[in-house]
Amino acid sequence: MHGILLIDKSPGMTSHDVVRRLRRLLGTRRVGHTGTLDPMATGVLPVAVGEGTRLVEFLMEGDKEYLATLRLGMTTTTQDAEGEILAERSWQGVDRAALESAAADLRGAILQLPPMYSALKRNGVPLHRLARQGMEVEREPRPVTIFRLDILRVELPLVEIAVTCSKGTYVRTLAYDLGEALGCGAHLTALRRTRSGPFGVADCLTLEALEGGPADRPLPLLGPRAALPELAVVAVGPDAAARLANGIPPSAAECDLDASMETGDRVLLEVAGKIAAIARYAPLREREKRGDFELLRVFSHPEIW
Repeated sequence: MHGILLIDKSPGMTSHDVVRRLRRLLGTRRVGHTGTLDPMATGVLPVAVGEGTRLVEFLMEGDKEYLATLRLGMTTTTQDAEGEILAERSWQGVDRAALESAAADLRGAILQLPPMYSALKRNGVPLHRLARQGMEVEREPRPVTIFRLDILRVELPLVEIAVTCSKGTYVRTLAYDLGEALGCGAHLTALRRTRSGPFGVADCLTLEALEGGPADRPLPLLGPRAALPELAVVAVGPDAAARLANGIPPSAAECDLDASMETGDRVLLEVAGKIAAIARYAPLREREKRGDFELLRVFSHPEIW
């Protein structure tokens, strides 16, 4: 049982709760999620099973889309509705024009200060654990990109926004920053991830649907082709296939290479109809003279794909 399972996470559970329930359901401990969703949040959570765990780092790189609701006039310890209230300020002077102006300054490449209530670690200890002990430590702002930040609905003090962002973005911090720009403060009251990389909510199943199905029901597990549809598939010739299994990359001449391939492009290397590796096209490497690809992941059992 190997691949990526697309879950529509329900509210009130952590991403690790999803993993624990799937471990029991599938009878394997080799299960891991591809990006934390807070307990309050719902939506797209790709989960890796078996050899699918070797795809996690590639899945996590995709952009994300969210629908979020924030409440103006109140900040909390966690930057969302699950935290304790820190301060209350008037939001009465805020209008849609002010919201649009504040949102404009948060679009594009920005630096975002990670919240204390997060899974990031300091000396091996998660920040959220330190925060629950009343501690606050210095954090470095991190570069993220906000591709889209649209004001969808304004029913003050509630504001609904749509966000498309790069990996590593905290939407609750975005809500906090928007509130600070408005001068009244804000915190997140609802969050739904509607897309993660190429996958939308319509592609997902809930845990309840999976747990309620027949025991012999085939699971909709995705292999590398479906999980990484943005990567081109490059067929490798038989002579190079044996060397590839031993970690030696093929040359371009041994592959059915598209003429549009550019240096740096990532691809799926296919052997006899099965995906054998994930690689980067790198014909001009100086230190490695063998082959024209940098191998990023070689699958020991390509027959499962």
